[in-house]
Amino acid sequence: MSSPEPRQTSGRRRGFGRRPAPDGPRATFRQLLPFILEHKPVLAWVAVLSIVAALAGLAQPLLIGQVITVVESGETLGALVWVLVGLVVVNGVITGYQHYLLQRTGEGIVLSSRKRLVARILHLPISEFDTRRTGDLVSRVGSDTTLLRAVLTQGLVEAIGGAVTFVGALVAMLIIDPVLLGLTALVVAVAIVTVTLLSGRVRDASHRAQTKVGDVAAAVERAIGAVRTIRAAGATEREAAAVDREAEGAWKMGVKVAKISALIVPVAGIAMQISFLVVLGVGGFRVASGAITIANLVAFLMFLFMMIMPLGLAFGALTSVNQALGALGRIQEILDLPSEDQHDRALASLASASLAALATADGPEAPAIAFDDVHFSYARTRQDPADPGNTSPDASIPEPEVAERRPVLHGVSFDVPRGRRVALVGPSGAGKSTILALIERFYDPSVGEIRLGGLDLRTLDRRAFRAQIGYVEQDAPVLAGTLRENLLLGTPDASDADCIRVLESVNLGEVLSRDPAGLGAEVGEEGVKLSGGERQRLAIARALLAAPPILLLDESTSSLDGRNERMMREAIDAVAADRTLLVIAHRLSTVVDSDLIIVLDHGRVVGQGTHAELIESTPLYRELAEHQLLV
Repeated sequence: MSSPEPRQTSGRRRGFGRRPAPDGPRATFRQLLPFILEHKPVLAWVAVLSIVAALAGLAQPLLIGQVITVVESGETLGALVWVLVGLVVVNGVITGYQHYLLQRTGEGIVLSSRKRLVARILHLPISEFDTRRTGDLVSRVGSDTTLLRAVLTQGLVEAIGGAVTFVGALVAMLIIDPVLLGLTALVVAVAIVTVTLLSGRVRDASHRAQTKVGDVAAAVERAIGAVRTIRAAGATEREAAAVDREAEGAWKMGVKVAKISALIVPVAGIAMQISFLVVLGVGGFRVASGAITIANLVAFLMFLFMMIMPLGLAFGALTSVNQALGALGRIQEILDLPSEDQHDRALASLASASLAALATADGPEAPAIAFDDVHFSYARTRQDPADPGNTSPDASIPEPEVAERRPVLHGVSFDVPRGRRVALVGPSGAGKSTILALIERFYDPSVGEIRLGGLDLRTLDRRAFRAQIGYVEQDAPVLAGTLRENLLLGTPDASDADCIRVLESVNLGEVLSRDPAGLGAEVGEEGVKLSGGERQRLAIARALLAAPPILLLDESTSSLDGRNERMMREAIDAVAADRTLLVIAHRLSTVVDSDLIIVLDHGRVVGQGTHAELIESTPLYRELAEHQLLV
């Protein structure tokens, strides 16, 4: 018997998949610009404010120099003091307003990046979710996008005003005393070279740190998603230790970022102190020699502080930008992935043709679905054995990742007549669920063709043809929220009366009556407040509410008792009239009334026909029937 099929569309498959490479793709500042330029009007206004604040700051040393000169001459200060006070107040008000605008814009960048990332994640091919860990994707939406805020809030835009201050101070210092400026420039040059050499290491370390944060999120999400199983198995402490190991790895990388940042942060302060001491010592000597006046020395010192402060902002901006680029590399990795439907827009005209093909037929026996020599293999990624999410069958494999293909279907051909009930039966791993996944076009066949209404699925717009198909998955996932929200997932315009009717048709009226909220009753995370059978019936009710031309039911009655199974069959019989129904079932009672039964084994069709025909012609079916198809 072949190995079991992976539950490719299950929402419960948690914590496993491809671990991103630590060094991953590295983003550039050019890739960061689109996020920033979305807010050009506000940033332009902030830049203007920054320049005004810089000019107000540059005027202060000049005024103070004049104040000193006036005091030395014994004259009255007059309006000089009030002008100086006014400049200080204006500078403070502008700085506060500028800070608010930057914080708000930073939050806007986080919001837009999250929207873009979530939109791309939800449109990724299903195969990406088979190999990526859910927690890591969540971490990219959460913590990675948050780091983009620092680009604005930690000095990048303020550096524009800082540049004006820096240049203005530099010119003023050159005019006052070129000798002192030369000594200052030497100290500053050493500081700039030091920061430049360290900044690249910040980006690499930040990317690794964010990857480790993603590992922590994946480990926590895995443990919480299976908390009942973990408790029952007595594995709580082991899982907690596994999460602790990931958390310690993230901590170590965070400390590494902190160490590198700690080397950069004091550079500006050290440069300021050394420059101050040099200027004070040499400047005092030059005052004594009469080369400059005390007023000029005081003004030079003030300009020195004004030059070093924006330099510190620039160093901080460089650090924050490199941290943001490290996180942006992980964001950009997802944004650069092709979406599932990126080529579907060009198929809009064919989509309308496909809908017409579904609605009409040349005759009652025209196939609604046709498989023609279909071959298919799942991509499989073997993991590093050190990875706690390792799912490799061979734990001795030394490579961190080895892409493989696991063949599942081998030359499958069959037709599903329009308006008929067709059952797929066979042992576990025979390829039944894969066939439904291919019809939904979660994957494309490696070889062969699948036709819907006579048209190749690959030529049709996914959204258009999926609207014609109702699909109930093997695990019958239920979304956190209310009964109404779950039912309206595919039919948002349905009325409450329609929702109640379809719930009663699948014997879920009791669920409505046991909670005073009725359709507004919460079902809990993954439907935890419902039983397994109730979750399955709710998933089926969701499909029945849409009443599409084609229904795909993957083992839709496997969790039901005899009474509920009978009511379910009656509900399906009622809605299946004049519709095409393709069902995977493990119970003989669900299969015997089918118009056509297709028997699969090891990814091949080994028999087709009615129940009576297959009992006579197909040994495997006869064996399954003897065991009530419970395999």
